[in-house]
Amino acid sequence: MMTPQRIQWFIALVFFILGGWATFFPQHVIDTVFLPEYRMEGRILPFMMACFGAQALLAGLFAAFSKFTSTTFLVYGIALLPFFGFNYYFTIHDPVFTTMGLIDALGNIIMLALCYAGWKKSRIAE
Repeated sequence: MMTPQRIQWFIALVFFILGGWATFFPQHVIDTVFLPEYRMEGRILPFMMACFGAQALLAGLFAAFSKFTSTTFLVYGIALLPFFGFNYYFTIHDPVFTTMGLIDALGNIIMLALCYAGWKKSRIAE
């Protein structure tokens, strides 16, 4: 049964998977999701990617171990919406990312659907 707590764990899982990938394999993420002209040499880009991944892992911990209410799921879902604009802009309008970069959009779609499910379940429980 999908309880609000389990839904939170699935949201956290998205962060753990994508954040773990960026933290532990930053060069692989860079080579997979950035167009060649944006894969600059040096240590700064892998460092920044690993930092980005570490922040995602931290967000996953908050998602996993916080007490979500229906309002939490609603606000979190609304907060995801600008990321779709980001994905569109930097993949279609002014490409920086390869089409594999849309894995971020897929993660956001999954989390948005989970937020909706969590919001509905939490409203019933509250």
